[in-house]
Amino acid sequence: MGLKGFLEGGIASIVAGCSTHPLDLIKVRMQLQGESPVPKPAAQALRPALAFHPAAGQVSHPHIHVPSPSLRPPPPRVGPIAVGVKIVQQEGVAALFSGVSATVLRQTLYSTTRMGLYDVLKQKWTDPHTNKMPLDRKIAAGLIAGAVGAAVGNPADVAMVRMQADGRLPVDLRRNYKSVVDAIGQMAKTEGVGSLWRGSSLTVNRAMVVTASQLASYDQIKESILETGLMKDGLGTHVTASFAAGFVAAVASNPVDVIKTRVMNMKVEPGMAPPYSGAVDCAMKTIKAEGPLALYKGFIPTISRQGPFTVVLFVTLEQVRKLFKEF
Repeated sequence: MGLKGFLEGGIASIVAGCSTHPLDLIKVRMQLQGESPVPKPAAQALRPALAFHPAAGQVSHPHIHVPSPSLRPPPPRVGPIAVGVKIVQQEGVAALFSGVSATVLRQTLYSTTRMGLYDVLKQKWTDPHTNKMPLDRKIAAGLIAGAVGAAVGNPADVAMVRMQADGRLPVDLRRNYKSVVDAIGQMAKTEGVGSLWRGSSLTVNRAMVVTASQLASYDQIKESILETGLMKDGLGTHVTASFAAGFVAAVASNPVDVIKTRVMNMKVEPGMAPPYSGAVDCAMKTIKAEGPLALYKGFIPTISRQGPFTVVLFVTLEQVRKLFKEF
């Protein structure tokens, strides 16, 4: 029974992850808006060997001032539709599926583990007399399952974020990973094996929040709908409960997701300090530079992705369970 839960959850997660991948990519690009570009050695900071002074009769213009790049206003933020159109125009339609191989691996490792483990804990903690599981136990099961799943799937998560964000970098700074295997291999080779777990504390925290809010709220809302007799146990109930669960998960996880994306995507140049020393530093710098609402950057594509993802996830899961019921 335990192994079947892992298999059912894995199949549903892969289907949901692949079908909503373009929305996830747009969300990542939006979360990186306003972030400072990777600094380059500035030639203009060095004084030239020969300085030419204005000749007699020529007038200098000391009042003309060219602002440094750090003082220039940030580019205007654009919405998810504009971001998607820009990606298609500049990188092609196929770019919307950049990093989809990492998504498959991530869902195979992370979601299969969290869905299967939640199912195991649900079976163990359900009251045999009432056949119900209290909400606090659902939340606890989600927290445990999310933490374990995130620890297992973090390398694929880092690879996915980098592959999705690569197209926004200047051509000479792109990583140009060929696949998720190539991405993981290059990271381990150039940055060390530890880089595969960069931002792992954030990944674990986010996964705990998402899994607890998503799975627990789905079960709770579904039970409430059936108990009140609003709808029968069918597609309508599954879609309603899953979309509500997706909204709850999006609201709860977006701030952690923004920080996680930025920490995982940061490029550390040899001999230079990393842009962020950790999650707290990233959060403080983000809030200081862009305001508290920056933690909800990409919320529209997050809910636009989280809603359909959760609906596809649970509707597929319910159908897979029916299919495997006889086994």
